[in-house]
Amino acid sequence: MNAIESELKKFIRSIPDFPKKGILFRDITTLIKDKDAFKLAIDAIYTRYKDKQIDKVVSTEARGFLFGGTLSYLLGSGLIPVRKPGKLPAPTLREEYALEYGTDALEIHRDAIKPGERILVFDDLLATGGTALATCKLVEKLGGKVIEVAFLIELVDLKGREKLKQYKVFSLIKYE
Repeated sequence: MNAIESELKKFIRSIPDFPKKGILFRDITTLIKDKDAFKLAIDAIYTRYKDKQIDKVVSTEARGFLFGGTLSYLLGSGLIPVRKPGKLPAPTLREEYALEYGTDALEIHRDAIKPGERILVFDDLLATGGTALATCKLVEKLGGKVIEVAFLIELVDLKGREKLKQYKVFSLIKYE
């Protein structure tokens, strides 16, 4: 574990049995409410991607937006929201996926990405990888090139990285 990861872990609250029994939820609200911890996390992620010529950051709701918006601003790129069905106002593409506690679907605007654009997919948490894989599939359906899939937190034991093996994956904080 590096120094940044060690420092940031101090700000993440663990909540047992949320959203259902048997799940240990990693709550980042305690990290983002602390200006220094939030800045440390953003700066570490930004430093990784600042020279990668990212055209757009694609983030999933809702906690992914908190980091995705800030990263897109710092990178000088666009921000593309990926949302649950029925939340986007213009024509969308849809991708279904499995969660660690059920199934769901994601949507993206059909005009969000131009073919060949360099995309950073960002979400706050990598668990089973279903959400991230669905997001990558949406990006690719629109012709975007996924440069990397990045996360604030990775729950290593849930093996989400294996589901994303065709992509480069980065996580700032890992929990075994």
